[in-house]
Amino acid sequence: MKRTIMILIATVICVAMAFGTALADAASVAKGELAPIGYDAKIVEAVKAQNAKGLTMDYINKLDNAWKGQPEDTWFIKEVRERPCSGYSRAIIKLVPYMFEIFVMDNQGGNVCMSGTTGDYWQGDEDKWQKSFADGKGAIFVDEPEEEDGKMVQQISVPVMDDGMAIGAITFGIYPDKLQ
Repeated sequence: MKRTIMILIATVICVAMAFGTALADAASVAKGELAPIGYDAKIVEAVKAQNAKGLTMDYINKLDNAWKGQPEDTWFIKEVRERPCSGYSRAIIKLVPYMFEIFVMDNQGGNVCMSGTTGDYWQGDEDKWQKSFADGKGAIFVDEPEEEDGKMVQQISVPVMDDGMAIGAITFGIYPDKLQ
């Protein structure tokens, strides 16, 4: 019994150490590789254009409610997915082996562009946007890894920055086990 407890404790320590390493790797990747994408001219311009539309929260909430549960080919979802910034996001994913999705959000958390399709339009009520937009200050947010469809996945969010201020945010879906 004592030996079993010792083995269990050793296993927990090893898993905790491995998990801590994965988080450190994700944080390093977030800072070194992903945060600079928040300064990319194509993404900054797309977010600035979306912010300039001045969408009201009432409109955003209506769009969010209409978005949920709709097929990917619904015209307003398709319109966001076919924006040039969305194509640019898909091109980035092709170059980065540990990445499987990107979505860019405006200064209210609404989708600007996306590599695939999100489950809802408005991300402003979620940590990924709130913690990375950080009231216009901008910050890196590394979410906890989780299992999805039998694979470990993780989201990392960084601000979209212009003139030293956050104007939006980007969330990257990654496979933490593919980080190097």
